[in-house]
Amino acid sequence: MPIGNLKGLVGLVTGGASGLGKATVERFVRQGARVILCDLEKSPGKDVADNLEADVKKALEIAKDKFGKLDVAVNCAGIGIAFKTYNFNKKLPHNLDDFAEVITVNTIGSFNVIRLAVGLIGENQPDTDGQRGVVINTSSVAAFDGQMGQAAYSASKGAIVGMTLPIARDLSNQGIQMLYYSPWFI
Repeated sequence: MPIGNLKGLVGLVTGGASGLGKATVERFVRQGARVILCDLEKSPGKDVADNLEADVKKALEIAKDKFGKLDVAVNCAGIGIAFKTYNFNKKLPHNLDDFAEVITVNTIGSFNVIRLAVGLIGENQPDTDGQRGVVINTSSVAAFDGQMGQAAYSASKGAIVGMTLPIARDLSNQGIQMLYYSPWFI
């Protein structure tokens, strides 16, 4: 599956309504791919967490029903909340619910897409190199060089880095590739 040739491929892109996700969707479409775009509604973190699995399953059903397959899943969805571990002026610790929301959307959300999407990707017939498809995870330079107030975001993106290799090892014998990239500030 040459990277330069997206014609006829079917992709699922999370966070596809803005930023890197939107740019990914536009590039895929421009190069002839068909894309299922996923993004979060503006809702409280608990609502997002409660619907993660159902939303991804629905998107995968659409991919299968409309296009018959899924070749690429790209995890671009992500949020960040800037707050220091402790604000000494206000005597206020970082809100634990805010920290958990960032981990839920960025890390658990990405893993949820991976664990569900690879089932559909695994149904593809292998190409001449034995490959069935690829999952691409968006990390961040913050995984390696987080700044003040980025504990939650850095932890979530570090988890993306940390889980990608073991998952790649889990899936390699099925012809499913895994990778991450870590962009600088967007």
